[in-house]
Amino acid sequence: MNGRTRVLATDLDGTLLDGDSRLTERTRMAMRSARAAGYRIVLATARPARTVDRIVGAERLFDAAICANGAVEYDLVTGRMVVTRPLLPALAADVMKRIDDLLPGVAFAVETGHRVLHEVGYSYRPTLDSERYPVQTRAELVAEPLVKLMALVPAGDPAAAWARLSSHLADLVACTWSAGHGRADLTYPAILELSAPGVSKAAALADLCARWGVSPDEVAAVGDAPNDLPMLAWAGRAYAVANAHPEVLAVAHHVLPSNDEDGVATLLESLIR
Repeated sequence: MNGRTRVLATDLDGTLLDGDSRLTERTRMAMRSARAAGYRIVLATARPARTVDRIVGAERLFDAAICANGAVEYDLVTGRMVVTRPLLPALAADVMKRIDDLLPGVAFAVETGHRVLHEVGYSYRPTLDSERYPVQTRAELVAEPLVKLMALVPAGDPAAAWARLSSHLADLVACTWSAGHGRADLTYPAILELSAPGVSKAAALADLCARWGVSPDEVAAVGDAPNDLPMLAWAGRAYAVANAHPEVLAVAHHVLPSNDEDGVATLLESLIR
């Protein structure tokens, strides 16, 4: 091992994947070599568990997966998905009503763990996830416990939207977003991702590492977006890819090459060396 690092936790989109949402062969080779050398690799993503296999394929490259920003643990070997911190329907319905009053024009969708249900006005269609179904009423959105509530904000700025909402909602839900990085060609839409209190990639990673007997100073984490900030703050070593959001670059201990330059692979290769 190099120093005390035993676990690498990495975001997916904009970090581990290239700009075409692919896992490059260089990155796959680095992951194989790192795991063979005894490192554990954890995937920490906002995406649902059902899309992970479609992205990484059948090869076992991760020791564990944290999905939906930390609300879900996914076992890539058995296919078992556990919603560790569900968002209760009554709370989701209350949050939607409060947002309607404070920020008109928002369109909503919900992630159930198995599919996305969305209002007609919710126009975002992520890649590699076809399990999406429109509903006619809000009651249909909250008919079962949820993984997260997603709010497509009209102004195009999730940080500004949350600044307006946070004083009314911060005690009720955890909020984050996988934002475009202030560029005109936004990679991600302006979506607030609202989860049960306490949900974060950091909390889920802490739970996982506690079971493995791994302390925070033995963990390196890599990310690119605001939803990675708690995980980067928790880990002993925080890395950002060069294409990361300015807030992520500001807190990182080290900056790697961009996702299109196999930044995570360079980190894994350096750990092995």
